[in-house]
Amino acid sequence: MTADLATLTGMDTPTGLLIGGRWGDGRGGTLPVTDPATEDVIAHVASATPEDALDAVTAAHDALPGWAARPPRERGECLRRAFELMVDRTEALARLMVVENGKALKDARGEITYAAEFFRWYSEEAVRNDGGLSLAPSGANRIMVLRQPVGVSVLVTPWNFPAAMATRKIGPALAAGCTVVLKPAKETPLSALAIAAILHEAGVPEGVVNVLPTTKPGPLVAAMLADPRVRKLSFTGSTEVGRALLRTAADTVTNCSMELGGNAPFLVFEDADIEAAVEGAFLAKMRNGGEACTAANRFYVHDAVAGEFTARLADRLSRLSVGPGLDDGTDLGPLVNSDTRSKVASLVESATRDGGRLVTGGQVPDRRGYFYPPTVLDDVPRGAGILAEEIFGPVAPVVRFTDQADAIALANSTEYGLVSYLYTRDLRRALQVAEALEAGMIGINRGVVSDPAAPFGGVKQSGLGREGGHDGLLEFTETKYIAVDW
Repeated sequence: MTADLATLTGMDTPTGLLIGGRWGDGRGGTLPVTDPATEDVIAHVASATPEDALDAVTAAHDALPGWAARPPRERGECLRRAFELMVDRTEALARLMVVENGKALKDARGEITYAAEFFRWYSEEAVRNDGGLSLAPSGANRIMVLRQPVGVSVLVTPWNFPAAMATRKIGPALAAGCTVVLKPAKETPLSALAIAAILHEAGVPEGVVNVLPTTKPGPLVAAMLADPRVRKLSFTGSTEVGRALLRTAADTVTNCSMELGGNAPFLVFEDADIEAAVEGAFLAKMRNGGEACTAANRFYVHDAVAGEFTARLADRLSRLSVGPGLDDGTDLGPLVNSDTRSKVASLVESATRDGGRLVTGGQVPDRRGYFYPPTVLDDVPRGAGILAEEIFGPVAPVVRFTDQADAIALANSTEYGLVSYLYTRDLRRALQVAEALEAGMIGINRGVVSDPAAPFGGVKQSGLGREGGHDGLLEFTETKYIAVDW
């Protein structure tokens, strides 16, 4: 299997657990990695147990003092070298991602560029972990503030962005002086293992980065959270799993950053540039084939322009080429697995039963692989079930509105609050609506908001804390106040 994988990608990818700088088989047997375009198993990867996890915690704990004591510039230079190695190997890493995740090769190349940028950004942030010194208001003493590494950090990443979600967590953790245990999704462990090998090549010491693929993530993560040596959990995944992890972390009062689910509204007002709005909708919906927490999930379009917007969006999506991700001509690859496709198909069927009108797509193709066509639904009623679910697929349900306050209320009528998008030519309206929307990120006349230099995160049940930017570095630090009088 590994030889076939090397042929497909042009690189050798480790398939063992990484604990304390050594690749091993672990105690849990192996887990198969499946190509979503062919349904073929393309590799078997070692599967970790809770015992393996505690070994990894020990390795990270033992490596912590030395790594935290390293000059920030040296930590940054390791990350900079990792950035350069990722850029040099973009094509091989992209192909590796395609065969385990299914996304189109052009999307995978874009993700590798984005993922590598987190290493470059945090190579620069490593030397900017600023504290502070001030005179107390009374004038009697000084207030000194230090930012110190939080400690051993458990990182749990999803399958939809297997490289970027790993680097977005590893980068700031290492820059701050923390050591990590990464638990990648069982669907996409290969990208995480390849990135870990690159970090080792870049000079990161043994034990600083440990990687544990597993078929039993619940018991494995719970074992690590029960260990008092673990002081940080950074999780990206569903809100349901996030709630459970927060309950577990409460027993040891572990510091938590949670990037959870989304249900992003996309608002198009009557004065919007429709051509720009369609292009923005395409980006917001179809990035990663819709399998993104930032994906536009509900399209609220003013009745005066809804017909034109919907027709043009449907035309744009219907012309996409659907096929295996490794084909250069493919615009949209398969969904990640059969369960995901079944959920997407079920949501579309329920939307049509609820009264939505199918404009394009909506039929599972009769072919091998987990494919689903780009789909647009118009006149979806406000109470339709599809509007309450995170679709995680290439489906755009359109709801019509006539009143701005009504549109804002509809956009906010969800427990989630990760990102919202809006299109209007009126700057005053744009800023008013942006302030009123309950989301951690707002895209004004933009279909993509993610940037390694910007704070990424949500409100309500979309999460706690921020990733990216300087905020992402601070998530891996503790603030220490030292009272000084001289």
